[in-house]
Amino acid sequence: MKAVFISDVHLRSEKDLRYQRVLGFLNRLRGEVDDLFIAGDFFDFWFCRNGDIYPPFQKVVGKLWELRDSGTRLHIFEGNHDFSMGSWFFEKNGVDVFPEWAEFALDGERILISHGDTVDISNVRYMMLRKILRSRAFCRLESMIPSKVIWKIAALSSSVSKGLTIESKEILVEKMKEFSLKKFEEGFDAVVLGHCHIPVLRQFEISGRTKTFAALGDWIEHYSYLLFERGRFTLSYDRP
Repeated sequence: MKAVFISDVHLRSEKDLRYQRVLGFLNRLRGEVDDLFIAGDFFDFWFCRNGDIYPPFQKVVGKLWELRDSGTRLHIFEGNHDFSMGSWFFEKNGVDVFPEWAEFALDGERILISHGDTVDISNVRYMMLRKILRSRAFCRLESMIPSKVIWKIAALSSSVSKGLTIESKEILVEKMKEFSLKKFEEGFDAVVLGHCHIPVLRQFEISGRTKTFAALGDWIEHYSYLLFERGRFTLSYDRP
């Protein structure tokens, strides 16, 4: 069993270095991994109506389909920038999409995975914004705006979300660690999260078992990802 976890690529333009880097990364995964877990904010925004996706995203989505066709199972978690993805990825293309949390069993390890943006429920402003953006009223409003217009204003909403979600990356990592320790008490062997943009791998010995907390980092500064192979986690980096 070999799995890769990645998050916070924040794809927006084909001209961005991270866009080209992730294309090469996905190419190298073909035929090499059993599962790819995308733990949120792979795209910097996501609005899709009647199968009409943002044109610059078509190339990277094509790479995901190539990876799936090579035998890799795809699992997509919604983030605070890319959500409402189920209607296109799942309903039209049969890819698993998880709005928040999901549990997987990999090589006997009980693993909890999420983007992680709801770990810090004390951030009231963000939790309110999150609720509004996922509300039926907002979805109705968004459906009335032409796709080309909504794509143009998406960058503004992206910046607003960034300003409200991460007050301090280091503090958020500690909150995620404490959250993970509680989940270990519930029987989970690993907790894998995105969102904080800092790559972290910490392991604890609890009741004779190794427990793992992983924060996936990002592809803006770190180009980091998590590898799970033969029952072991490794924090890795895509080197140019």
